[in-house]
Amino acid sequence: MDKPINKEDLQLSAYDYDLPKELIATRPVEGRHHSRLLVYNCQTDTVSHHTFNELVNFLPQETTLVLNQSKVFPCRLKGKKETGGSIEVFFLTVEPNKDGLYRALVKANGKKKAGDIYHFEDGLTIEINGNIEGEFLIRPSLIGNDLINYLNAHALVPIPPYIRGGESDEQDKKDYQTVFANELGSVAAPTAGLHFTDELLSKIKEEGHDIAKVTLHVGLGTFAPVKVDNLEDHKMHSENYCVDKSDFEKIKNAKKRFAVGTTSLRTLETIWQAGVENYTPGELKDTDIFLHPGVDVKSIDGLITNFHLPKSTLLMLVSALIGREKTLELYDIAVKEKYRFFSYGDAMLILR
Repeated sequence: MDKPINKEDLQLSAYDYDLPKELIATRPVEGRHHSRLLVYNCQTDTVSHHTFNELVNFLPQETTLVLNQSKVFPCRLKGKKETGGSIEVFFLTVEPNKDGLYRALVKANGKKKAGDIYHFEDGLTIEINGNIEGEFLIRPSLIGNDLINYLNAHALVPIPPYIRGGESDEQDKKDYQTVFANELGSVAAPTAGLHFTDELLSKIKEEGHDIAKVTLHVGLGTFAPVKVDNLEDHKMHSENYCVDKSDFEKIKNAKKRFAVGTTSLRTLETIWQAGVENYTPGELKDTDIFLHPGVDVKSIDGLITNFHLPKSTLLMLVSALIGREKTLELYDIAVKEKYRFFSYGDAMLILR
């Protein structure tokens, strides 16, 4: 059910803020759980500053943390055209369709048309089959696990354009992946999960909390800017999600549910809004849910999330929980305290 909303909360311009460039993290801190953690308690309206390793001190008794276990695959592949020019293929899907074709973005000089063939290291070829709304259907000479093994050896993981201009390297294959990533399929990391180490997860369990996992494969649309002035006119991208039976039971019966990241929250809230009893565990479904002020978020008691871009749907999601003005107030505090922002940056814990 929606809540009453201030008209200004629906204006894109109301989600802008100033961020010094030096606060945009270009690499993660040494030791993932040594990143900083801003804690906001909604009940007491108080802010405190900590390291992520202290997270367990703020979890209510018998909390279930919900993690997104989707794994980023190295999907940026550079090669040559038959004419000798450079080419980059950005795979959007890790699984082929029934015709053995993959969705991709293709960057190359000149017109790209069906029948074009591109050459890559160690003999891989990719043929363009057609295009749909700016995306291409391509046919690689390898498919399935053979293609995945090839991409692991030759391609780079995608990083957002606001980190080093989007130019990733081998180090990002490790850095831009959660330690619990298990289900291959994302083109962007669920970044709130990057702060966790195996050591911290063990500590959380030892304190009597539980871990549940969902899978939501993050698509390229997560980087797409909002292009409308009124948020009610914005159309969210669609992404696939799935929750298996044992994890679903943990989540459904949890005393307290804390979402780790916006993707975990979007998964949970999609299920809650449709009726928890209506979800069939293990079923692959899709969601285009857009959480912003006016939407009553019912599924969680807390959220762990990074600091997000101005005017982004992720910033609007945080505002759905605590209000736009409070969100921007906390971001102002984070800037003054020199927190590191965006995917490789620090985190915020919201206690509802």
